[in-house]
Amino acid sequence: MNYRSSIPFLFLAALFMGLFSSCYTFSGVSVDYSVMKTYFVDNFQNNALNAPPTLPQTLAEALRQKVRLDSRLVQTDINPDIEFRGTLVDFRVTAEAPQGGNARESTSVNRLTIVTAVEYINNKAEDKGWKSNFSFFYDYPSTQDLSQVQDDAIQEIVDQMMEDIFNKAFTDW
Repeated sequence: MNYRSSIPFLFLAALFMGLFSSCYTFSGVSVDYSVMKTYFVDNFQNNALNAPPTLPQTLAEALRQKVRLDSRLVQTDINPDIEFRGTLVDFRVTAEAPQGGNARESTSVNRLTIVTAVEYINNKAEDKGWKSNFSFFYDYPSTQDLSQVQDDAIQEIVDQMMEDIFNKAFTDW
């Protein structure tokens, strides 16, 4: 291949990328930063029985951090362009996989499920707001107690839920 003949192609490719990078980011975030500059995440309410008392705070802080790190929006509680309000709806452990061969019924896998209800308020374009439930789960062996896996399970669930909430709000998911 002749390298001199590929120079115009590379120049055009670089020009194309430069022109369109202001309209689209590779992360898929579609925020018009000329309109949207600020956000606010209210503390989550707790309506879930048996949930750790700090879980609503953990959820709110995780969402604040996700928006802060993955967008250029600035957090404020005074006239924000967008707002998030959330409620911890459910925190439950269920038995998922029956274990065969036992005279008494038992399971080999338990599942921790967390459900939140989130309201997204777009103060710049009210028709873009939404309310939605988000849930995710973590499976663990029934030989372990929830207290043994709870911190890791909550972290994994919260990380996935924040990704889902962020995607719905900013990538037209």
